[in-house]
Amino acid sequence: MENCQVEEYGLSEVPSLIEYISSNEVAAFYASDLQYPSLSSIKSETVSAEGQVDEPVTINHQKKHLVSINMPLCCEEVQPQNSIKVLCSGETDLRDGIPISSSQINTEDSKHPLPSKSSEQLEAISGVNFANHQSIKSLKDSRFDYFKTWSGKLEKQFSILSGRSPALTVEEDSGIRNTDRPLPVSRYFDALEGPELETLRASEEIVLPSDNQWPFPLRFPVSTFGICLGVSSQAILWKALAMSPSTAFLHISLKINFILWFISIALTATIFTIYLLKIILYFEAVRREYYHPIRVNFFFSPWIALLFLALGVPPSIAKNLPPALWYILMAPLVCLELKIYGQWMSGGERRLSKVANPSNHLSIVGNFVGALLGASMGLKEGPMFFFAVGLAHYIVLFVTLYQRLPTNETLPKDLHPVFFLFVAAPSVASVAWARIQGSFDYRSRIAYFIAMFLYFSLAVRVNFFRGFKFSLSWWAYTFPMTGAAIATINYSNQVTNVMTKALSTMLSLISSLIVTALLFSTIMHAFVLQDLFPNDLAIAISNRKQKPNKKWFHLRHGHAKEIENYLKFANSDKHNLEAIVTITPSFK
Repeated sequence: MENCQVEEYGLSEVPSLIEYISSNEVAAFYASDLQYPSLSSIKSETVSAEGQVDEPVTINHQKKHLVSINMPLCCEEVQPQNSIKVLCSGETDLRDGIPISSSQINTEDSKHPLPSKSSEQLEAISGVNFANHQSIKSLKDSRFDYFKTWSGKLEKQFSILSGRSPALTVEEDSGIRNTDRPLPVSRYFDALEGPELETLRASEEIVLPSDNQWPFPLRFPVSTFGICLGVSSQAILWKALAMSPSTAFLHISLKINFILWFISIALTATIFTIYLLKIILYFEAVRREYYHPIRVNFFFSPWIALLFLALGVPPSIAKNLPPALWYILMAPLVCLELKIYGQWMSGGERRLSKVANPSNHLSIVGNFVGALLGASMGLKEGPMFFFAVGLAHYIVLFVTLYQRLPTNETLPKDLHPVFFLFVAAPSVASVAWARIQGSFDYRSRIAYFIAMFLYFSLAVRVNFFRGFKFSLSWWAYTFPMTGAAIATINYSNQVTNVMTKALSTMLSLISSLIVTALLFSTIMHAFVLQDLFPNDLAIAISNRKQKPNKKWFHLRHGHAKEIENYLKFANSDKHNLEAIVTITPSFK
């Protein structure tokens, strides 16, 4: 008889447990026993504690015993410690010649559970095609796990509790994500290009899939709060039109202010809720926007929108707001300004000369709007403080943006509307100082005239603001125009004549038409065309730096003479260039 031999990686021969028999000796042979064949004659050998082997006992062939042999399906399932599991009718596991009971086997097997079936195996069993199911595809795509706030962490915890080591995600496996720290500002400058740092460089790669559409919260940028600024500023405008003496001839009802204010409340609450959902689900995306050198300016927009809502509250709801509300709304602005203005002044990668952009006006406008609201509540020192801080930094920003270096990139056509942010700060500053001082005096008029000059110098350049696709940046038209109209109404109250009345009416009508047109366009592109929120590539950059240029990588400090010779003959004819390359071994 031949003994059954089992070979396993580097293992010696296993003692013979099963006797080889021919098929004609089997009493019964069934097709169902192909996986676990019934053997008619087995020699059972019992190993004693002293290592002696008893005499073989022949079992009656009429009495059938099933033999269960558990062998690994693949190399990865081989048990450690160089052991083989062979289960006979008595459920004995032979490892290195020592019998182990079934309770010990169950205990050890629980430490090394078999891996779960893959989707391909499940498809073969159930006959269902899981690959084409959208929900399954979104769950299988692990490239979003790094941006998820809770899902990735809970998945890792469940893997650890079940005894499995958590699998590496795509980013971890490829080395794209090797740290949980926020990206430094230098990575944004290296990976992105354009004045707004929104365009991904051709040599860069992203950590999110670019072949399909991302979840909506990931595509919802913080710049969407510009819609709140445009609509809520309209509530302030129509309140001023209804209550100003210079526009009393228009007979504007306060009901328009009431309706616009409630529309602003609903819109602001909706956008706040969506962005709060983004913070809860995809906190990493919010953190990347916050560390973005340009996007960080838009974090002032939510709090400025709340200040606009406080200024535009209808008189039928509240005539005098509590001063405590002003302190609550201004606290986040103070924290943001301490961060932003400190970086402008202290230098480094975030110094103002490097990150100067028209969107920086948003960090200035908040000071003047806060000063206006505080003065409306009867406060003095607080509004003066914010007005002084805003004025100092506006002068610095204004000069920096006017004398941009030749190396600075010009804004593309799609971002031309942000130039109207130049008008916002002086317009609001003139109204704020008039409310602090009690009259539209000469200082207020200086700021107002600066705003009007900037407004008309941009308005006459019609070709500068046409010929580009609609986007969220178009909302930069709205609240600067509305601020200029409100400042004109306050100026016409001080200097009342036909010209000031006509100018205030015309600017108010233009700003209202612009806001209405943009609101309908936004609804059309968001719900009908569904192209308002494309994939936000600016937040999906990897923290892997670009590969160095290998053409000069081999040069070291001792090859200065070779570099000089190479550059010397670089402009000569081809023969001399080939000669110097042949002579210099490092350039071969």
